[in-house]
Amino acid sequence: MAMNSINTNIGALVALQSLNRTNEELGGVQKRVSTGFRVADAKDDGAAFAVAQRVRGDMAGLGAANEQLGGTKGLLETTMGALNEVSTVLGSIRETLTRLSSDTISTSDRTTYTQDFERLVNRMNRALGDASYNGRSLLGSQDANQSAASTATNTDVVRNESGGTLSITGIDASTLSFDTRVATRGRTIAGTFTEPTAFAVVGGSLSAAAARAMLGNGDASGAAGTPLDQLVAAKADNANFGGNAADADMKTFATVETAVNNALAKFGADSRNLDAAMKTNRAKLDSLETGLGALVDADLAKESARLQSLQIRQQLGTQSLSTANQAPQALLSLFR
Repeated sequence: MAMNSINTNIGALVALQSLNRTNEELGGVQKRVSTGFRVADAKDDGAAFAVAQRVRGDMAGLGAANEQLGGTKGLLETTMGALNEVSTVLGSIRETLTRLSSDTISTSDRTTYTQDFERLVNRMNRALGDASYNGRSLLGSQDANQSAASTATNTDVVRNESGGTLSITGIDASTLSFDTRVATRGRTIAGTFTEPTAFAVVGGSLSAAAARAMLGNGDASGAAGTPLDQLVAAKADNANFGGNAADADMKTFATVETAVNNALAKFGADSRNLDAAMKTNRAKLDSLETGLGALVDADLAKESARLQSLQIRQQLGTQSLSTANQAPQALLSLFR
């Protein structure tokens, strides 16, 4: 039985409850429309929000990993650029040594070709010395007696959001040129390169026998009295080379060429590994972003239709509440 009371207006209470529900739903739709998210915070859906936060953390980790891989990629590209320069110069050095191998060239020509050989070796050494990126180098000298030389960087670079790494091992630059000391001379421990002391053939011009020995046709031991004795003597020069390699053999052209080619192959493989890791991370980022969108994104087409429906309901609810609020006025007629 309906109650006729001015103290309790049941119709107004029902209309108000309905309007409050409509306003609450409308607020949720407006939040989804304005943020673009079905789950914008933990109040919307605590479990889904927790999962979304973990996914966002993984995505941030993958982005940071790709940044680190990109920096290491720059270091590798710098190193390979230097090695490509060295490889190119080696072609000119072979040509020069071939000319020096002949006994028929004049003394003046031998002097000219020897100077050309020295300039080419120094060009190689400068390229190796300049192969630094952001203060780091994958080419250095591991010889403890060479206090002015830098140490090659062994890099463990983060490759994914879980902290997995790729290892890139540096190479002793002295193996990539014709003298163990000059390749990194002048480089500080921090990796800053300064012009190295010039490489020069000790004892004048390079003899034909020495040139042939460097090309692999003759005694390349560097022992006393052998064609390369004059070059090994340079290593015993305390003032310029530290005097720590007097008994070492002088590397032949083939030895240096093989070392440079092996270094190019090694760093090329390292570069491909970095590219593969970055590609994998990008694909994973795309997958995570797709999954995250399915989990928390709002369907704006659906929300648009719902918004219009709720706005109409809100208007009707307001009108219904207004009508219910007028009901007690009818009771006044009973007291006239």
